[in-house]
Amino acid sequence: MRFSALKVLTEGLTGNRGWLAHWRDPEPAEAYDIVIIGGGGHGLSTAYYLAKEYGLKRIAVLERGYIGGGNIGRNTTIVRANYFLPGNSEFYSHSLKLWEGLEADLNYNVMHSQRGQIGLFHSDGQRDAAIRRANSIRNRGDDAELLSVAQLRKMVPYLDYDQGRFPIYGGLLQRRAGTARHDAVAWGYARGADRLGVDLIQNCEVTGLDIVQGVVRGVQTSRGPIGAKKVAMVVAGRSSQVAAMAGMRLPIESHVLQAFVTEGLKPCIDHVISFGMGHFYISQSDKGGLVFGGDLDMYASYAARGNLPMVEHVAEAGMTLMPMIGKARMLRSWGGIMDMTPDGSPIIDKTHIEGLYLNAGWCYGGFKAVPASGHCFAHLLATDRPHAAAARFRLDRFRSGRGLMDEEGTGAQHNLH
Repeated sequence: MRFSALKVLTEGLTGNRGWLAHWRDPEPAEAYDIVIIGGGGHGLSTAYYLAKEYGLKRIAVLERGYIGGGNIGRNTTIVRANYFLPGNSEFYSHSLKLWEGLEADLNYNVMHSQRGQIGLFHSDGQRDAAIRRANSIRNRGDDAELLSVAQLRKMVPYLDYDQGRFPIYGGLLQRRAGTARHDAVAWGYARGADRLGVDLIQNCEVTGLDIVQGVVRGVQTSRGPIGAKKVAMVVAGRSSQVAAMAGMRLPIESHVLQAFVTEGLKPCIDHVISFGMGHFYISQSDKGGLVFGGDLDMYASYAARGNLPMVEHVAEAGMTLMPMIGKARMLRSWGGIMDMTPDGSPIIDKTHIEGLYLNAGWCYGGFKAVPASGHCFAHLLATDRPHAAAARFRLDRFRSGRGLMDEEGTGAQHNLH
């Protein structure tokens, strides 16, 4: 079933009795060509592009819970391509281009809103860094604009420009950046993959990997064994746990990242705003809530829940940047499990076990990477060659030390991601 204005009108006039389920709920087959562990945004987009770009049909996505119940539903929905260093820069540029054609490609409204993202700077040093970043972004072919304080006062008048501790010196604007609806992204990719013949198997926990003489043969699950020629691990914060089933120790720590939303308000914030002197970022959702977040909890955990000290920490940063936020009532909070690598960059690569592939280590960049992650991982799974946009995301860089990257140019320090 394709969505269209005519279909919406027809259903509205006939009692909405003709809508169909977005995807099937199949029983797992005995074996597939490719089994993808993880039914989040990255796993679903991988399955979609495998079927769409490479014509593969015998694909299953195994999800322990329900489709969209992991990190794809626990984030702040920001989409941008303002990365600085080689490797990340090209990858997120590729992802933004895919975002811009995603709704037409999926025939699904993911509510992609290119409202622009402003990164504030608060010192001469930060201004110099922003100029370098802007030049790098423009040289890559993407958009970046430096804003003066006068321009910012006109665009975002609700910021505190008069404080002495963190004066605002200006901002770096990327107009093509913005937000999308996280649930809709998961549903759109799930629906698209299902239409192309992919089996989406929910409530199916992987409990073991079948490996014979260094070759993967399939997986053990809560719904029985499933054979596979290739197995792809795409489980975000659970990457270390799943990899351990294959005897692998990954260079990943799992940390909690919390986010918050206020009650619904009238439109007041037109952009995504990032505070340069405190890890605080904010936008306004289509339902009116102010969506914002801050730093990691800075201790390793698999608990996707919040705590009061981080509520206070993030609220302090928000009040420092824009005192008006103090008038809003916080509605709820949530936590996502971040798979943090030492250099802040992801991993898309084959493992030392034949037929076993890894997609992990997305740190803060998981949501904005969904289209390119799936596109590049599908290329690797189908051809056994890395996609050009993800050529630097090799697993062995942590062993050799070659080509180590981080998005901020601050070195491989875990606490500075």
